[in-house]
Amino acid sequence: MLIVINFFLINISISEKIWKLVTMNAKMKHLNFSEIIVLSPIKHTDKRGLFFENFNSRDFKKETGNFFNIFQENISFSKKNVLRGLHFQKGYHAQSKLISVIRGKIFDVIVDIREHSHNFGKWTSYILDDSSHESLFIPSGFAHGFLSLDDNTMISYKVDKPYNKNSECSIIWNDDNILIDWPCNKPILSEKDQNALTFDDNYKLNKFKV
Repeated sequence: MLIVINFFLINISISEKIWKLVTMNAKMKHLNFSEIIVLSPIKHTDKRGLFFENFNSRDFKKETGNFFNIFQENISFSKKNVLRGLHFQKGYHAQSKLISVIRGKIFDVIVDIREHSHNFGKWTSYILDDSSHESLFIPSGFAHGFLSLDDNTMISYKVDKPYNKNSECSIIWNDDNILIDWPCNKPILSEKDQNALTFDDNYKLNKFKV
């Protein structure tokens, strides 16, 4: 099931950098791909429960220089061992994303598809779950996918560009050159993801055009 909300106003083996405080509402750290940012909210609890800011565009721009303009929010529900990815949109429609887990747990994977990057063709990963309430910011220029580690996992991914069918592309999840160390060898896949192109074939076809 996929729910779409439009806003018209607007390897786990990674070497992580030290947390950086962002105002009083969230902390940030960069993964070994410095462009990928983990946001950890400052939580406020009392006898009623829990409250936190999931994202603040003003603070994010102040600390990173990136203005993330949320155009659309997508919600997906996945069974355990469902794998979605590796997806990206090319050209003008390339998307930046903010990934959050509302319920459950995912193994989140990012692949660098920027031709002139020293990380071109490499991958990194991070665990997101509903207890840490962390979010992952992924700018355009990266393919993204995730494996659901729990039943009924629900994730939110906010994007800064709308979905464009003519620009959507996929890299096969078990590409022999990328060699992602997925925690499941036989994931549940859509027909589209089963038939995705390899990294090399995507490059030959369009050089990723991001």
